[in-house]
Amino acid sequence: MKTNQQFKNEALDALHGNWGKAVLLTLLFFIIIGFFSGPVSYQSAQLQSYMQEHASSMQSAYKMTAMLQDPAFLAMYQRVNGASSLLTLAWILLLLPLTLGYMNSLRKLLIAGDNNLISNAVRIPFTQYWRKVWTLLLMEIMAGLWALLLIIPGIIKSLAYAMTPYILVDNPELTASEAIHRSRMMMKGHKFDLFYLYLSFIGWFFLAIMTMGVGFLWLYPYITMSEASFYEEVKRDYELNGGLD
Repeated sequence: MKTNQQFKNEALDALHGNWGKAVLLTLLFFIIIGFFSGPVSYQSAQLQSYMQEHASSMQSAYKMTAMLQDPAFLAMYQRVNGASSLLTLAWILLLLPLTLGYMNSLRKLLIAGDNNLISNAVRIPFTQYWRKVWTLLLMEIMAGLWALLLIIPGIIKSLAYAMTPYILVDNPELTASEAIHRSRMMMKGHKFDLFYLYLSFIGWFFLAIMTMGVGFLWLYPYITMSEASFYEEVKRDYELNGGLD
């Protein structure tokens, strides 16, 4: 198994001369996320502010009930629910597949030198679109159900399923359950390796926060590219072992 520094060096080598395109792709990706998550954050903040303003006057159950029946409160609550429903739908139908496209466009840069990042990020997820959407949704549901039991099992399962977005693109013949299962097989004995790779970016994470978040435009492709290099390594190990499921 390669070291974390080797994965990072491969990422940096691929990004050399392509940082501008990687940063632009990341900026567009963040803008799309913000476009859908922004209304939820805004409406939630409005509702929380309203409740805080009226909290001091809610000295009885009667007054609390009156506030909950207030048309202004109900209207804000409905707007929050509506925005949340829209975000959930956008997350399933757009954000999940675009995340897959983002990851695999950077991987194509890593393994083939293909720097058409934006076009690849859009094209890749919309090939066999419904298969990819269903697989990613199933993966998220399964990881979420494990997280409901305990946080640690949820993290472990998320690491076990982490290679699924790459496997979906590499193996268009696999069904959703087969792609997730193959990720689990590839990650046997490597889950802590991936966790340790993520952990090695902690210093860069805090540095990006200190730049008011601007640094994430460089950090996110750096992490994603290093993860793609990690995938190439565990895929090679899996194939050398005969691809045993």
